[in-house]
Parts: sequence; structure tokens; C-alpha cells
Amino acid sequence: MFKLKDQVALVTGGAKGIGRGIVEALREAGAKVIIADIDEVQGAATAKELGCSFKALDVTQQMYCQKVVNEVVDEFGKLDILCSNTGIFPQASLAHMTEDQWDQMQKVNLKGTFFMVQAAMAVMKPNKYGRIVITSSITGAITGFPGWSHYGASKAGQLGFMRSAALECAKDGITVNAVMPGNILTEGLKAQGEEYLQQMRNSIPTHTLGEPLDIGYAACFLASKEARFITGQSLIIDGGQILPESPEALL
Repeated sequence: MFKLKDQVALVTGGAKGIGRGIVEALREAGAKVIIADIDEVQGAATAKELGCSFKALDVTQQMYCQKVVNEVVDEFGKLDILCSNTGIFPQASLAHMTEDQWDQMQKVNLKGTFFMVQAAMAVMKPNKYGRIVITSSITGAITGFPGWSHYGASKAGQLGFMRSAALECAKDGITVNAVMPGNILTEGLKAQGEEYLQQMRNSIPTHTLGEPLDIGYAACFLASKEARFITGQSLIIDGGQILPESPEALL
């Protein structure tokens, strides 16, 4: 079960972090994976290391999103799976946030998701089959964190977009779902420093941080043929972080 042999998958933001974890899981399940990323150096290196193809892509450019999707179909004959994972999360306090900072967050995280899903839908529809998995977050839809109000808005927005997109895709055999990571030990999280990492571990019932592959395996399930009756849903992968009512519950 949950094997992806002969499936063609495109992963945006797949050069590192959670995206790389998704790529690794899809490859392990047998899929042919194409990494798309704005970081051409890291993207090409990751693709070479994992035995994937690579395409340079800025998801904020609609024309290039469509171009990359069409190139995948031309080269591989189809697109079965889109993992729309590209995202940014620079911090900015609400009191000092600029309009440009707000706009850039929504442009990459939310508009980029729209561009990629729209492009993938167009090529999946004729085949009456497709799996779309969006990387959202627990931040925004369920939790909040100082300095990330613009990030939370973009991630909550992805889930609203996902539900309506799922309805529009359903009759064509295309499912649209989301994974909602908690604190995952990526390069970006490590950059917050060990004190922050330990605080996060203390707030999670498992007292561990997630690994990119934890998100990859969840995305892999939602991308499988067996997940055909799941659409418009979100799956939280956070080690139980959102469960405690108070710190005492973690003792």
C-alpha cells in the first residue's frame, strides 16, 4: 500500500528543509520527483544527491509556474502529484511591520500556492486524476506566535483556499489536502538558536522536534492512490503540541 511507482511528482521549495523531506519520502515510495526551487545552486545539488530532476522556479511568477508544470508534462508525460511547499517565514513585529513585508509574505506563501495549484489542475484534469498537497502550518489556523502575524495569515489563508479548491477539483478525480507541521527541525528553525529549540521541545508532549521526513511521510500518504476519498482536509503533524490546555499537562 501507499506505493507511488510510476507516479510523477513536482515539489516546490524542495531544495531543503521540509521540502527535501517530502522529496525523500516520495522517492522512497517510488515516485519520479522533480524539485522546483528559486535556489538554483541548492536545488540542483539536492536533485543530484537524491536522483531527481530540477527546475528553477519563482512561484510568485504565474507564467513561470505554468511553464514549469507544462515542461514536466512534456518531459514525463503527465503530472500526478503536486506538493506545493514553497514558503518563507521572516519575523516582523506587528507594530513595526511594513506593507512590503506583509505583501511579500502573502505573495510567496499564498499567491504562490494559488499559481501552482491552478497550473497543476489544468494538466491533471484531462487525466481525471491528481493529488495536490499544500504545506500549511499550525501557526495561523490554530496557534499564533509573536512576530508571525503575517505568516499566520498566509498559512490560514492556504487552508481556506484549499477547501474551495478541493470542491472545484473533486469531479475530476483530483484531491486537494494540506499538511500542517508544528516545529520541524529545519535549517530555518535551527537558526533560531538552541534556547528557542529547547523551549519548543518543552512545549511538545513528545519533548522532541519533528524531522522533515515526518512531514514527507504524511504528504506521501495524502499523495497516494489509497487516499482517494480524502479531500479538503488538513493533517496536523506536531508531536501533540496543540493538545495541552496548560503547561501542567506536560509534566
